[in-house]
Amino acid sequence: MLTQILHYFQTDSSQYWLYVWQHIYLSLITLVIAMIIALPLGYLGSRIRGVAVFCTAFAQILRIIPSLALLFLLIPFIGTGMLPALIALVILALPPLLINTILGFNEVSPLYEEVGTALGMNQRQLRREVEIPLALPYILNGIKLALVEIIASATLATYIGAGGLGTLIFTGLGLYDMTYVVIGGVSVAILSLLSMIGFDFLIRRIQRHDRASYSI
Repeated sequence: MLTQILHYFQTDSSQYWLYVWQHIYLSLITLVIAMIIALPLGYLGSRIRGVAVFCTAFAQILRIIPSLALLFLLIPFIGTGMLPALIALVILALPPLLINTILGFNEVSPLYEEVGTALGMNQRQLRREVEIPLALPYILNGIKLALVEIIASATLATYIGAGGLGTLIFTGLGLYDMTYVVIGGVSVAILSLLSMIGFDFLIRRIQRHDRASYSI
């Protein structure tokens, strides 16, 4: 199999990198859209109990919907291609973003806000200088979980013509050729692993900075 994998990269490397680019592009666009929706809503949820209850219930409902089922449910309404894949992946990315954003802002100690108020900060300054930096590790953890979910689920988007590394996996399954399956599967795993390592490193750096900056 190793020989077949090497032969594939020698003959079809440009096609492979196209699939990688499609996968990364779809994943990043999905993540940005999901963040635009979830982060403000999560912040409101940390301030308004009713919004938090709605977000939590909404996130739990979304978690029980299979990725493939969601993709196929959208086909009769908006057809195939990039758009239904984006919608389905955004929906799948919302739960970890919502839950972790609410948790992050709720974990900010009132003591820090009291100190900021005593120093003369207004509400906007408190949010920018105190709340967001302290909640950021939780938010980044939510982004990490969402991105890993997106990268894994984006392989299924091939079913509706959105391209990506799933093309290799399903081509291999259709041809009973494990070479394509291995290349596609390992590539998706590497993208997920790199995302996790990168965000874990960033979260640790921010946590160390927070401990140094807000130690009282």
